[in-house]
Amino acid sequence: MIDGQTFIHKFETYCPQWLAEAGDPVGLHVGTLNKPIERVMMALDVRPEVVVEAIEKEIDLIIVKHPPIFRPVSRLSSDDPQEKMLMELIKHDIAVYAAHTNMDIIDDGLNDWFCELLGIQAETFLHQTHQVKMKKLAVFVPVDQAGHIRSVLAKAGAGQQGDYSNTSYSLIGTGRFIPQAKAHPAIGAAGKETQVQEAKIEVIFPETITSKVVDAMIQAHPYEEPAYDLYTLDNLPKVYGIGRVGNLPKPVDFDVFVDDVKKAFNLDCLRVIKPIHAKKYVQRIAICGGSGQSFYTDALNAQADVYITGDVTYHIAHDMQANGVIGIDPGHHIEALCIPRFIEKFNQWKAEEDWSVTFIPATTSTNPFQYQ
Repeated sequence: MIDGQTFIHKFETYCPQWLAEAGDPVGLHVGTLNKPIERVMMALDVRPEVVVEAIEKEIDLIIVKHPPIFRPVSRLSSDDPQEKMLMELIKHDIAVYAAHTNMDIIDDGLNDWFCELLGIQAETFLHQTHQVKMKKLAVFVPVDQAGHIRSVLAKAGAGQQGDYSNTSYSLIGTGRFIPQAKAHPAIGAAGKETQVQEAKIEVIFPETITSKVVDAMIQAHPYEEPAYDLYTLDNLPKVYGIGRVGNLPKPVDFDVFVDDVKKAFNLDCLRVIKPIHAKKYVQRIAICGGSGQSFYTDALNAQADVYITGDVTYHIAHDMQANGVIGIDPGHHIEALCIPRFIEKFNQWKAEEDWSVTFIPATTSTNPFQYQ
């Protein structure tokens, strides 16, 4: 059995809170992570019906895309359905943790999964949100401990470079030191000069995880006082963004593409915004899950033939038409794709970490719209 902190530590290594947009209330919303967890549910929304399902299935923790407390709650009254829902979660000791825009921005995240589903070969993000400088750690360790330290650094998140993981560089040399009277050396004796064959291990990582990487190294290092250098790199900044832009393998008739979108997301219908002189064939596609209408100018600048996003308002639709942007609004609920994809990822982590925990997809539909 694991506790909630252990699971969320793994989750935030993949989907860090700092990637959320400013003001987005991600993180723990209800309950505590300082408890054992046996059953974890993945959901798009936390609604009263979802809480009933969670209670019936004896869930300990809900991971949710949309934060249940998006605006401050000034009181809790069981007369209000939303407030009663929160009280039920507390009563049954069900914790709720939200990952919102950070889930949209991460590499191999929701917008990438949309592209996979639609056959879009993603090239770049739609709108830049973050630029993070990289750090380099150089640490000196006895040669026979180098493999262990490299493994610890990789597990802490160091050595991720593009499509590569566990990257590092090692250089062999000689370390020299004289332990003083109060020292407790792992190698050598007080007052005597000691020489050790050491590996200098270099790894890079985003500056946002500096403390995590350095702390992990210090905890694992055999020396009482590890020797290491830490640098800020001016090159190789890591850039993140929301939404994706890419190409279909070949041009497709727009009406055929609309049908493909409906099939991919299991929709009976969707809304289309079509300029008067719209293209008949489309290939370059921009997409942003959720309410991404504010990024339509980014889609225009990326020379996208079509922009797919939800919750487009009447006047923004007019602006899109006037600027020649073809829009497809499949609704907000397509983000439910996060449920099966994260269940798959959670089970992968379970196998890697040898966890004793069950991951359960929420089956209650939270789509408020019906079409008749």
